[in-house]
Amino acid sequence: MVIRGTLIHTPVFGEVDIIEDAAVIVDNNGQILSVERPGSTSYQDILNTARSNGDLTELRQSQFLLPGLVDLHIHAPQWPQLGKALHLPLYDWLQQYTFPMEAKYADLAYARQSYESLVENLLANGTTTATYYGTIHLEATCLLAEICMDKGQRALVGKVAMDNPAECPDFYRDQSTTVALDDTRALIEYIRNLAGNAAGRVLPAVTPRFIPGCSDEMLTGLGDIASEYDCHVQTHCSESDWEHDYVIARHGVNDTQSLDNFKLLTSKTVLAHSNLINDEDMATIKQRKSGIAHCPLSNIYFSNAVFPVRKALDAGLNIGLGTDIAGGPSPSILHNCRTAVNSSRMLEEGANPGVPAKDRGTPGSRINCLEAFWMATVGGAETLGLQVGQFTPGYHFDAIVIDTASADSNLDVRRDLDSDHDVLQKIVYNAERQNITNVWVQGRLVKG
Repeated sequence: MVIRGTLIHTPVFGEVDIIEDAAVIVDNNGQILSVERPGSTSYQDILNTARSNGDLTELRQSQFLLPGLVDLHIHAPQWPQLGKALHLPLYDWLQQYTFPMEAKYADLAYARQSYESLVENLLANGTTTATYYGTIHLEATCLLAEICMDKGQRALVGKVAMDNPAECPDFYRDQSTTVALDDTRALIEYIRNLAGNAAGRVLPAVTPRFIPGCSDEMLTGLGDIASEYDCHVQTHCSESDWEHDYVIARHGVNDTQSLDNFKLLTSKTVLAHSNLINDEDMATIKQRKSGIAHCPLSNIYFSNAVFPVRKALDAGLNIGLGTDIAGGPSPSILHNCRTAVNSSRMLEEGANPGVPAKDRGTPGSRINCLEAFWMATVGGAETLGLQVGQFTPGYHFDAIVIDTASADSNLDVRRDLDSDHDVLQKIVYNAERQNITNVWVQGRLVKG
């Protein structure tokens, strides 16, 4: 397969690379063989051969080829509650809305309807790699992995573990610690042996919901399983004052150190939020080569703080973006790119007009649009250790097409007026679902 058109990606942090009239050659396994520029010795022959074989897709002048978007933090069962009850504090939101919603996934028919809608909608929004928390239900979480496989999405899927009766309601918690650990092992085995998954497009993840929801016995067991199976780990870390303070009161240390003590900080760990981590925490996360899912939109509603993303990036941490459905009321990673820029500016400049301007903010906190897009693609991919997020030979062809001429589009890109940086900014700030006309995952067209 050959895709011909204008290509935009950010393989180097802080830089945008646009290749006009590029030819991306993809093999039968969905890997990028090469990216040819006009004028190369083989360029025209490649196009002629692909055209004659019916393997050439040519983009229009209004269309741009971008890497697929990576979402590092999604609560899959919360899809039906997207945009609900965001006026509540996190603890109340969980107890009154989220846990009752997630309990419904004992019903596999309900789970199928919800999960199919979620995966289809995320693919339509350009999310080619999704990192999912399931529920406590093994069967429903296996079903989620099957749906990702069937619909073609690259995904990490975890069965949520939560056994602490002091923080988890009677109607929604694991039957026992032993059952939860056995179910985690069973999910890992199931996903790794899933039909059609020999290449590991869908991966398992050990998933303690967060420290408040888990007993120490559970956390110890999950750390052992993560080590035994060498698989990904996902959990929440220092998200809000309530959760952060709870861990300090229970374990005497911040979330980061507590998770490290349970062997849950590894090079395959994704820590959601991490808003309240300190310099020592950052150093530990970097040392363990773990990553952070920055969820700027949901942080506004539930975290009581702005994550210092500029500081974390400058410290060399692995950072990507997450929607945090449904704490974040949008399924779009592009929306979260915008919010990441906006919240970093608010942190830098301050938000309280009653404070003098010179004392109002935290200098040196801003990121720009290009850096946000890097997190949405390369940063997320590197956090997961996946070869996606850029158009580089040997990487998987996960890609989206942005059409600036789509009906009802907010985009007005003019190549005679707009620089390469301008084009990417306009796409990030103004592209919506209707502009995403084609989506490929590992060379398979899943939309368009």
